[in-house]
Amino acid sequence: MARVHLTHRALRSLSTDRLQEDFWDDLLAGFGVRIASSGRKTFVLRYRANGRKRRISIGTYPPWSLADARDKAKEILGQTAKGEDPQAAHKRERAAETFGELAADYLERHAKRRKKSWKEDQRKIDIELLPAWKTRKAKDVSRRDVIRLVEGIVERGSPVSANRTLALISKIFNFGIEQEAVETNPAQRVKPPTREKSRDRVLKENEIQALWRALDDEHPVVAGTFKLRLLTAQRGIEVLSMRWSDIDGEWWTIPAEASKNALPHRVPLSPQALAILEQLRPLTGDSEWIFTSPKKPGFHIIAVRKATLRIAAKAGVEFTAHDLRRTAATHMASMGVSRLTISKILNHVERGITAIYDRASYDAEKRRALLRWGEKVERIGSGSRELAGVVPIR
Repeated sequence: MARVHLTHRALRSLSTDRLQEDFWDDLLAGFGVRIASSGRKTFVLRYRANGRKRRISIGTYPPWSLADARDKAKEILGQTAKGEDPQAAHKRERAAETFGELAADYLERHAKRRKKSWKEDQRKIDIELLPAWKTRKAKDVSRRDVIRLVEGIVERGSPVSANRTLALISKIFNFGIEQEAVETNPAQRVKPPTREKSRDRVLKENEIQALWRALDDEHPVVAGTFKLRLLTAQRGIEVLSMRWSDIDGEWWTIPAEASKNALPHRVPLSPQALAILEQLRPLTGDSEWIFTSPKKPGFHIIAVRKATLRIAAKAGVEFTAHDLRRTAATHMASMGVSRLTISKILNHVERGITAIYDRASYDAEKRRALLRWGEKVERIGSGSRELAGVVPIR
């Protein structure tokens, strides 16, 4: 049993090689921090109530500060001095939570703090989970309930979405276990309903042409999301969350908070991409977002799944929106663009100290590649050349 003088500096430096280890404060009896091998740090308190030893989790560092955790520990010890059992009351209170309250807690205290894709979690919660379980006690959601819900998603023709929803349910209940809101995870050991395959789908030139023409019948804001994903080769959420303030002349800077690797990324815009933005400016120029949501004023479009299905049917081309990024990369490779330049365009994660200083040095190469690719997309869309397929880039 390790005893330490807990300070902010000590707390930041503490670690363990064990699965988990407790470090007890030498100032406040029973107060300490449990450190997991993953680095997770949780403030805990040991005390006695009705002659029995108890342990209660106070909160995770961060967001809990050492001072706040120590104050909470003193508050709990004050309750025990009056003969109360804070842990028993805490468990009764948490067990009374509905699934809707647990899901909201998960979003606020976990997803929004740790996941750039938290809005997708919120969308699945709102569409798939709350209609079924919002007012149910979280502890009463059973394994059978999970299976029924997931199978229902499969039956309506969305097996991959069913897999994602199952994974989200499991995350929410694991969060609930950590917070002592529930004691079990009903999604544990439920098998994903479908086996997913790694996609290598790349649209051939005749398919790009059919898709481009099908987009002419869509609202310019919706069509623009697909066209810019193809022209810039950037990730879907990065395109959908574009701000007008991110555009500076012929460059689009994806801010660190919107970038998958948490680093700002400069994307050169071809004349074709700039023309799309000019078309959108009269429509959304008064908004913060380039692709402002028609349903939620003040927010950008979150997902384009329904639009993808509609456009695919109209074009006669089976594809997902993410295929557009892979398609752009593969076609640029077939044009002789180096894999290193393509990697820079795609903003793939780089390793090593040189990566920090190397990020801006490929602006010229990225610009040349995307200018050539924009010209090719324009030619394909107009049908001004013979069309052929290419081998997908991995």
